[in-house]
Amino acid sequence: MNSVVDFINVNRDRYIDELKEYLSIPSISALPGYASEVIRCAEWTAEELKRVGLDNVRLVETAGYPVVCAEWLHAGAVPTIIFYGHYDVQPVDPLDKWETPPFDATIRSGELYARGAADDKGQIFMHFKAIEACMKQKGSLPVNIKLILEGEEEVGSENLDSFLRDHASEVCGDVLVISDTPMFDRGVPSICYGLRGLTYCQIDLRGTTSDLHSGSFGGAVANPAFVLAQLLAQMKDRSGRIKIPGFYDDVRSLKDEERIEYARLPFSERRFREDLGSPKLFGEKGFTTLERLWARPTFEVNGLCSGFTEDGAKTVIPAVAMAKVSMRLVPDQDPDEIARAFEAHLRKVAPKTVELQVTRMHGGKPWMTQIDNPFVQAASRAIKKGFGRCPVFTREGGSIPVVSTFQDVLGLPCVLFGIGLPDENAHAPNERLDLGNFHKGIIVSAHLYEEISSIEVSPS
Repeated sequence: MNSVVDFINVNRDRYIDELKEYLSIPSISALPGYASEVIRCAEWTAEELKRVGLDNVRLVETAGYPVVCAEWLHAGAVPTIIFYGHYDVQPVDPLDKWETPPFDATIRSGELYARGAADDKGQIFMHFKAIEACMKQKGSLPVNIKLILEGEEEVGSENLDSFLRDHASEVCGDVLVISDTPMFDRGVPSICYGLRGLTYCQIDLRGTTSDLHSGSFGGAVANPAFVLAQLLAQMKDRSGRIKIPGFYDDVRSLKDEERIEYARLPFSERRFREDLGSPKLFGEKGFTTLERLWARPTFEVNGLCSGFTEDGAKTVIPAVAMAKVSMRLVPDQDPDEIARAFEAHLRKVAPKTVELQVTRMHGGKPWMTQIDNPFVQAASRAIKKGFGRCPVFTREGGSIPVVSTFQDVLGLPCVLFGIGLPDENAHAPNERLDLGNFHKGIIVSAHLYEEISSIEVSPS
């Protein structure tokens, strides 16, 4: 491995220049006006995969943006790694908050600023360069590799499920590796072994056919805005516990050893609160902040709309009121069952004075793997070689629905290893990537191939 690592060290500056070129493509999947740029980014990605030495590089058409696929399958009877990532990026608004142009990658204080730097172009690019280093120095890889890179992750991966089902025989392997998660903290590499799931719904209330004069009609009809506030207030008690019947029935309890390990992590609740600008933290009683974030389900209001909201005064009773709500779920909660329980509870407590409509928006299953999984342990050894210290094991409060999809459709265990940082503004202005982590991540990726190559797998 010494020659591979030497090659990575020698080519450090070139890698950064190439990443800058990748980041210059505004592949914003959420905005139709950027459709041609998303396609151009897919084509650039495919050409790069050819340059690093992969075979069968192709764009697979979907109902939306294409999936970029590539492979190298000449290592024989050793594991096959499936790498998943995405080449699309978030919109850049508000543009005036960017200190430098979002698609003109700029280095400041050892960090590379650009949209997509951390999420997810920089993190997938480190794998490209590790593959290149192995191929240049050894002419081969120690494992078999397949890459699946989509262009719709930032808009919900609408077409990925059908792609995986239609191409299941082509994308089969032994382990899924995803680099789209942050490290626990600067200087603290980590492996994520659990993700929360999601149920997202919209509540619509209608009281009358149009807004009404509050003087002429107030006291005669229900106010949908007030009713909505009352309904939302009945979803949680004052301690933060969710009141939906059956909501906690399938929640997997935290193990004592998990709670001990979380308590050992270098986490400051005071710093966390100050960074957020919160006067006081709040959450379910009986659990620490990290436990609440990683291993407990939640109910949150994501948006509210009703009545007159412009400057000045307008005395109306609004005809309608709307709220968007989300429930983050933990193993072994089922998103569909939770959605049904939520709607049933809402209809039970809603008065007959308003019409109620509940719309299921989207969701995803929670996911968790075992820390002693041999692929997870292989990643741990690789991270120690690249970063000089063992990783910590964490969960994430967010959701990556594709992880459960790969598990359900292909039966693959997953390793979540990312080199982003929690404060790198992945969906915000001034997104950035620590270049030291980027460099170490390339070295880790190269070691990961070696570590996984020694794992015995059953012949397919």
